[in-house]
Amino acid sequence: MELEPQSDVKFSRVGIAAYARLVRENRNFRRLWLAQIVSEIGDWFYTLVIYNLLLDFTGRAASVALALVLQVLPNTLMGPTAGVVNDRMRRKFVMITADLVRFAVVLSMLFVSSPGMVWLVYPLLVLEATMVAFFEPARTSVIPVICRAEDVILANTMASTTWSANLMLGAAAGGVAAALLGRDAVFVLNALSFLASAWLIRGMRFEEPHVDVDEPLRPRHLVTLAPILEGVRYVRQDRRLLALVFAKAGLLMIGPSWVLMTVMGKNNFPVHLAGLTPARGAVLGMSFLMGSRGLGALIGPLLAAPWAGHRSSRLRLGILIGFCFAGAGYTLLGVAPNLALACLALAGGHIGGSVIWVFSTTLLQLNTEDRFRGRVFSAELGFCMFTIAAGAWIAGYALDTGVPARTVAIAAGLMMIVPITAWAFAMRLWRQDEE
Repeated sequence: MELEPQSDVKFSRVGIAAYARLVRENRNFRRLWLAQIVSEIGDWFYTLVIYNLLLDFTGRAASVALALVLQVLPNTLMGPTAGVVNDRMRRKFVMITADLVRFAVVLSMLFVSSPGMVWLVYPLLVLEATMVAFFEPARTSVIPVICRAEDVILANTMASTTWSANLMLGAAAGGVAAALLGRDAVFVLNALSFLASAWLIRGMRFEEPHVDVDEPLRPRHLVTLAPILEGVRYVRQDRRLLALVFAKAGLLMIGPSWVLMTVMGKNNFPVHLAGLTPARGAVLGMSFLMGSRGLGALIGPLLAAPWAGHRSSRLRLGILIGFCFAGAGYTLLGVAPNLALACLALAGGHIGGSVIWVFSTTLLQLNTEDRFRGRVFSAELGFCMFTIAAGAWIAGYALDTGVPARTVAIAAGLMMIVPITAWAFAMRLWRQDEE
């Protein structure tokens, strides 16, 4: 299997003009990008409110950790099924269906208005996360179809920076919206964002060649292992491709980060302003930490993509550098004396994390056949979400047993030594195979 872009493809320079051209000239990508903007801003409003609601109603960090586990674990459990569905059905239909189901799920959160109803949050989070397991591989698989090869890294960088900008703006505005409008208003706004996303995706017009290669989805495809094993054999035939599938799973600090931002925003870095209650100060502290994470993730690909361009060797090296940044950022978070330096440390850590995300996605998209992309990206997402869920649960348990949040942050940073070492070894194998 060839893991370099084809030599006869003329790749354009990565720059602001190229991003503008992509949005201006590619109608399908423009609609997909706008759908991402509206739905993700609503998601960050919603995430902030859900975590704060759980912490208020239960008083336990473990409840936030459990919520995060339930938001990501279905991606692992449903990954094989979602991959098969995305490779046998039209991915546009999969995305629209997932958006409509999430619209209903988020509206149902309005019933959670007291500690006695907090149990309802958990099954709703599972259902919402199940839809994400179908939507995200479809969206990622569609990008190489609607974009030219030379525009794939542009599209991925825009998707990542948009996610980061949405996090930064959504987290900051979400804290204000929750404080001024209340939780119910945030739930309604997020639900409406999914309707808008579904409408935008409905207007996309593109070919889906994968549905013409294999037979249409049948009930037996959901219960037999044959399509899954076919995907496994496809990935295993090249150990470099196998390393890429596991690259995002090396982001071991992401799981603890969500618990840490919630707890540290309340206990270590609350915002103190005249007339601001402690509860609202905690929400604002949390939103500043989340916003700084978004700022770092926004900066990372914008700085790294022009340097890497479309060169596979630099994309791989960028992933290694990204792991180092992530480890250093969370280690420094553990010793930060104030909110400003804590935000700076988080931004640095997620500069690295976003580079890993964009570069590994680009390498996979350019080197995976369209008929296998659903299964490959579902597997990649599943492995990544498993490590996020495990990290969140461990961090929540440690905090509830009395381990200081700063110690947990330092431990999360030091754990990044594992993926740094593993990816350095993978790069060595890559060089051997090329030689």
